[in-house]
Amino acid sequence: MAGNNQQKQNHFYWRAGFGPTPEMVYQSGTFKPENYFDAFAKASEKKPLALEASRNPLEGLANGLDNLGKLQQASEEEKKAMRQQMVKQSREELRNLNLMWFDEMVESPAQLREKMSLFWHGHFACRNLNSYYQQQLLQVIREGALGNFADLLREVSKSAAMLAFLNNQQNRKQQPNENFAREVMELFTMGRGNYSETDVKEAARAFTGWGFAINGEFQFRKQFHDTGSKTVLGKTGNFDGDDILNILLDRKETATFVCRKLYRYLVNDTPDEEKVKMLSKHFYESGYDIQKLLKKIYTSDWFYDDANIGARIKSPVDLWVGIRRILPMQLQNPEIQLLLQRALGQILFYPPSVAGWSGGKNWIDSSSLMLRMRIPQMLAMAEPFDIKTKSDDDVDMGRMNDMMGQRMPGRFKLQADIQWEKLQSAFQKVPAGEMENALLQNLLQTKSKPTKAIDEALASLSSDTNKTLRTAIAIMCTPEYQLC
Repeated sequence: MAGNNQQKQNHFYWRAGFGPTPEMVYQSGTFKPENYFDAFAKASEKKPLALEASRNPLEGLANGLDNLGKLQQASEEEKKAMRQQMVKQSREELRNLNLMWFDEMVESPAQLREKMSLFWHGHFACRNLNSYYQQQLLQVIREGALGNFADLLREVSKSAAMLAFLNNQQNRKQQPNENFAREVMELFTMGRGNYSETDVKEAARAFTGWGFAINGEFQFRKQFHDTGSKTVLGKTGNFDGDDILNILLDRKETATFVCRKLYRYLVNDTPDEEKVKMLSKHFYESGYDIQKLLKKIYTSDWFYDDANIGARIKSPVDLWVGIRRILPMQLQNPEIQLLLQRALGQILFYPPSVAGWSGGKNWIDSSSLMLRMRIPQMLAMAEPFDIKTKSDDDVDMGRMNDMMGQRMPGRFKLQADIQWEKLQSAFQKVPAGEMENALLQNLLQTKSKPTKAIDEALASLSSDTNKTLRTAIAIMCTPEYQLC
């Protein structure tokens, strides 16, 4: 059936990217998952251009060597003012990087790459106020998002942002810091319950000496490395950090941990353990080939089961990027997206903890659901509203207000020049009597038709707007639109 065909097609668009554009909806023909995946993979094969918010390798930390020299000669008061200026600049660059990545998710044809980059951004959760280091880490993730997990793990583990965030710059022989080793085991590879405290202590000794230069380049500081014998997960030797990563990658628990987490992200919040087991075996035996794993998922019949379609709550990023894709627009005040992220509970580069975002039902509470359902209406009518931002940070960072900008207004309008004609054109051949059903099929992934919610939303919208567009906005204001 055509409707079922469209639903599966849009299921792919939402799970392999951030939803369809007007040009991608209401398409006819047979949906062939293999063809769609190959097209998405091809569109993502080119190396991504770096998003550059920090232009100089030293800007993120000290705004150049000149400032470092001035800092050494300055008075205490001058030093304090200079440090404050450096931090202010880095935070501004982080805000810019945040918005640049949003634009890339919306506009890039490499949807599969950006979708997976967002997954790895949460998997390798990292907070660092140095904008250049964060920029470096993002590029590592975007370049490796569809490549080999083993390579990506090594690159991320050697990034300045991660080494600084997890305190490995302070990890030295005779004074080992266990934080980095613990998180690599618990959050990046095997998961909790598959290692002992002794394994963590011994692995931490192996990571001694791993650090970075001021420009973010990885450095192995031999003088700080513990050269003694270590025993980790039953293996003994004079291990360094690379050896530990290899030991972790040799363990099948690592493939299982990553696949279970990816299943929740792409398929269903409730993992089918038999499917996870099958995918883990495939992933491990492929040598951790990410793209092969994704093809296995996206081209499987079970991926398109009714139980998996419309079964996930859109993350705030998925929701907002999806809205911007289906309603092509030029935002008059793009910085408002920073406050919107905080209100919805997901700020790029500011995960709530080392474990990243919990996802699933944690995305929704009474206040955030009401805001989610009002966003399309606010865009259509440029409505002002009072916003209450969340603080679900494990330590609140003490910095989030700075990141968002102290002078960001609490009351604002989502002002955008929306290219309504693109959405209208996508449905121009649909008979008037079939329009609402066609919009429902292409904008919702659920089988239920929220007639009452649509009627209520229609009543609140200006009658001056074209009926097709008013109906589309009304559908997007329903609870069902929060699912994909």
